[in-house]
Amino acid sequence: MAERKRAIQLKLWVDENEKNLIEEKMKNLGTRNFGAYARKMLIDGYIIKVDYSEQRKLAAEVSKIGVNINQICKRINSTDRIYAEDVSELKSRMEDVWQLLKSKL
Repeated sequence: MAERKRAIQLKLWVDENEKNLIEEKMKNLGTRNFGAYARKMLIDGYIIKVDYSEQRKLAAEVSKIGVNINQICKRINSTDRIYAEDVSELKSRMEDVWQLLKSKL
């Protein structure tokens, strides 16, 4: 059997109410790994849960705009011609990106 990274085991006793409270806090945090939860709480005393949902939405929107820009660039590269409306569309898409970023700050 491979050597453990952590060789020392700690144990603690809790009553039913304390166990339920610990499980509820773990559930609220979104973790099921008691060892990691207990280690973090014992060492740091707190856990910060960061909600990245807004950043994920922003990344998805920027990605969609990036796809539009790539389609315009592909058309420009395949025809070797650039039209004023292409430049205007690219500027408009980039303005959309800036507006999204500004609205999230």
